[in-house]
Amino acid sequence: MERFTRELYKNVKKLMKEKGVVFAPVTGKQCERVEELFGDDASDLWILGDSATRIKHNGEFVYESLLNNKLGLEIIRSLEEISLEHTIIACTRNGAVIKDNIPQEEVAIVRGSYAQVQQVSNFNEIKEDFVKITIHDPAHRCFETREKLARFFESAYIVASEAAWIDIANANVHKGTTVEQLQRILKVTPEETVAFGDGYNDIELMTRSTYSFAVRNAVQETKDAANFITRSNEEDAVMKTVIQLLSLQ
Repeated sequence: MERFTRELYKNVKKLMKEKGVVFAPVTGKQCERVEELFGDDASDLWILGDSATRIKHNGEFVYESLLNNKLGLEIIRSLEEISLEHTIIACTRNGAVIKDNIPQEEVAIVRGSYAQVQQVSNFNEIKEDFVKITIHDPAHRCFETREKLARFFESAYIVASEAAWIDIANANVHKGTTVEQLQRILKVTPEETVAFGDGYNDIELMTRSTYSFAVRNAVQETKDAANFITRSNEEDAVMKTVIQLLSLQ
């Protein structure tokens, strides 16, 4: 998302407004970080952020589903038992929480996705429910780590979006279910929805749209779930495809 072509987006935003199209970033990034990245262009966005556990529109949260504090802390303890080499990012309504002893390069990676970051010596200091829990593993062991969390599969939604990242949210809360929430809010159907994805955490999203596009460099499972394949991320695939679709109206 940091690499999107801002001038092209301004043109696409103008075109979408003329056509009455709503744009909704669906992302693992913190909602506030999305607002930072889009700047003045964030107005009127429907942001499905924090791994799609929350919907924010014009500064107000209109939907969220939280992971119980007790369960979240239990999952964090298990993650710390599995390894102390990956970075645990525990997100609450007040922002992202990380340990105060992680390497500075990991802090920089966290700040790339989170605008509000707090450091603590022990995650037990967190008393609130969790928006989500995310793991970044520079050693790329997330698929193996996810399998070690199998006892939580029924009580939480756990997905390794790629080898370096895991997202953990409330049970049955993912990009697909949160897009359904937005469809209900906006009173639109899957036939009126266009979706784009590339990672394993986009598979459910592909099933909520008739016009589901996997980018060319997506993982194979997401390509299999999508109805169409489009350009790669490096080619401004989303915006160029939106322009093509709107030109058909």
